[in-house]
Amino acid sequence: MKLSSLFTDHAVLQQGIAIPVWGTTLPDQPVTAEIAGKTAQTQSGPSGTFILRLPPLPAGGPHVLTVSADAPGETILVEDVLVGEVWVCSGQSNMEFALASGYPDPEPIAVGAIRMITVPRSAEIGRQDVFNATWKTGTVENAKLFSAVGYFFARRLHKELNVPVGMIHTSWGGTRIEAWTSRESLIESPVSAQMVFEYEANLADKGYWNQAGMPDAFPRDPGNTGEERGWAQPDFDDTNWAATKLPGSFASCRPPATNGAFWFRKTVSLPDSWIGQSLTLRIGSADKHDVTYFNGRCVGATGTGIEEQFWNVSREYTVPASINTRATASIAVRVWSHVLGGGLIGPGEDMQLERADSASGAIPLSGAWQFNVEHDIGLTPPPAIPFLPGNANAPYTLFNSMIHPLLPCAIRGAIWYQGESNAVVAKNYFAAHCNMIRDWRHAWGQGDFPFICVQLANYSVPADYEEASTWAHIREAQLQTTRTLPNTGMASAIDIGEEAEIHPRNKRDVGHRLAQWALARTYNRPMVSNGPHYAGYTLEGTSIRIHFTEAGGGLVIAGADKRIRTCWIAGSDRKFIPAQAIIDGDTLLVHAADIPAPKAVRYGWAHNPDGANLYNAEGFPASPFRTDTW
Repeated sequence: MKLSSLFTDHAVLQQGIAIPVWGTTLPDQPVTAEIAGKTAQTQSGPSGTFILRLPPLPAGGPHVLTVSADAPGETILVEDVLVGEVWVCSGQSNMEFALASGYPDPEPIAVGAIRMITVPRSAEIGRQDVFNATWKTGTVENAKLFSAVGYFFARRLHKELNVPVGMIHTSWGGTRIEAWTSRESLIESPVSAQMVFEYEANLADKGYWNQAGMPDAFPRDPGNTGEERGWAQPDFDDTNWAATKLPGSFASCRPPATNGAFWFRKTVSLPDSWIGQSLTLRIGSADKHDVTYFNGRCVGATGTGIEEQFWNVSREYTVPASINTRATASIAVRVWSHVLGGGLIGPGEDMQLERADSASGAIPLSGAWQFNVEHDIGLTPPPAIPFLPGNANAPYTLFNSMIHPLLPCAIRGAIWYQGESNAVVAKNYFAAHCNMIRDWRHAWGQGDFPFICVQLANYSVPADYEEASTWAHIREAQLQTTRTLPNTGMASAIDIGEEAEIHPRNKRDVGHRLAQWALARTYNRPMVSNGPHYAGYTLEGTSIRIHFTEAGGGLVIAGADKRIRTCWIAGSDRKFIPAQAIIDGDTLLVHAADIPAPKAVRYGWAHNPDGANLYNAEGFPASPFRTDTW
């Protein structure tokens, strides 16, 4: 007998609804499941597959789930099972972003009732039924590897609801929404149907994508010439190197953004009691690969070739006592990134040196470092890999490999952080977003379960206004989805992004804002669910009045600025100019002296709207919007 991958020790089951349990055993066998005094029975089919549904259970545990068939030895015990709230967290790299790589957790405590199972990356051919993973309890060490957004979302729910919370994490950086949508759903839309037809035509014409060809699609590492030049040696003179502060990206060290190989060096003094002892060196996360040296000796390396799954994995290396013989420690790190961003991205609290036996305090390593550029290959976007099996962005690939194995698990809802990779076709995102949500709800068979997305954070060079901003269009599509589909919500991150980093490290506020919507709308707590959302406008002489939902305790201007920024207005000529906006109750009255007959208003309409500062009194930012569809 084998159960679905979701039924391992430490699992969390959804309270209050029937709980599907499924797997395989011998053909035509009676199968019984039992937990907390509740039982259910079924019979396996001719192929040995079975599914049954346990009656609803209240929150609590731990319990033992027993599943057995009549044949000898066909019994499985799943231990330490909790019943509470179960959510799926999915998307691309900002959902994949690990807790250890973000801002420090202000409450680094073990929460055993928060648990997570992470579906491994998989772009297999055909629909998959199983994956190789187990549930992990929320110990401090385990939590470091959790999705940061998923963890902070779960922790707030746990605090407010006082029940166990389980997160099913399934995400993959750099992926488009069409890869997460089923074929059946994609062919219902003309745009995505064409993508499917072209993809399947490639199958017939070109066969399968050969992973062995991947290195040819990305820039190659020219080689570690820095080591040959002595850059790792403790006596190397780096005084002519530039200074920077770490953690940071390549772009924060030396704008503009680029890819290639950067070297970072730092020297620290050691206590006498440390000399001759084994040490533990932590450098935080290196985006994408690193080679790390201590006193001229390589003590660790992560990533080779085109691997990019280590971009937010914190590095921890052991320094042998045999090379720790000096009163100072020279640390050198070579970081190579072949695509998108790069850098030694921390977090700073995870960059430290300490004795391996933890006999004394740690030496912090964040802050001032010297750096030099070994190889600058320019900013390299993802190459146009053929849409063939093996490419995670091929239509319906990730639905087949990373969503289908979860079905029909009992869940409360889903949180979603994705959209960056669809910005190149932003005009199609609204339809694609709605299509995927409907698709998941149909596949799960639980009706219109809650679906909450993260509206894209601010990123890139700050600007008051960008007419052609694709990220603004994605944000508009995300907002529009909440108006179109029932039980959908959104948490805006327009104020917590980073100019030079597409992966903002503040995931705590993101998780809390997602949980805010869930607490207000799903769990009926008396609180505002999100920031102000544009709800329409009226023309009033020379002004336009903007109406909002979720104004909460009232509209406010955040910070010391006395005016609402990034608000622009246009007349019939469609030329937008800066506007004056006045808060009037739960509305904005917007005008400009040079436009006596206004026709449209836009707010926060840029990749990184510079200083967007409209909030509600509860402290949640207003979503960017436009009144027109020009």
